[in-house]
Amino acid sequence: MTDSRVHLAKQAKTVYRALQEFSKAVGSLCREHGIDDRMMELVQLRCSQINGCAYCMRVHTDRAEKVGITMDEVGQLSAWRDSGVFTDRERAALELAEAHTLIHERGISDDLYNRVGSVLTEHEYIGVSWLAISINAFNRQAIAGRYEVTLKQG
Repeated sequence: MTDSRVHLAKQAKTVYRALQEFSKAVGSLCREHGIDDRMMELVQLRCSQINGCAYCMRVHTDRAEKVGITMDEVGQLSAWRDSGVFTDRERAALELAEAHTLIHERGISDDLYNRVGSVLTEHEYIGVSWLAISINAFNRQAIAGRYEVTLKQG
């Protein structure tokens, strides 16, 4: 191996394209199931924060701004449980997304399933779950490849 990391997306383009198509299908599923762009970006940002994926944080912070999420809200995202800026639906989605991201620690308990399910519809639960699964795959690929993030110009 060399000093630089293998760029998984470039070295296995067919697989990466399949992951991109999967992500598009998840986005369509979310929209069909009533999950708006704001909730999608909050979920993807939170998963990326937990995983420590600077590359995906950059991508989804930019997208969050475009859908009207303020930098104040982004700044409060890691403390969403104590912040009053998120709706009950967003809080339920964030809790579910965290559970998927940290699934190796606690799984999806019946308590969490019932609590989140009392706020989200079954279709929303499905959409948020697949969204978390999708962004977690991208996070792992970008982290493994140490995708570079530099100071944003402009």
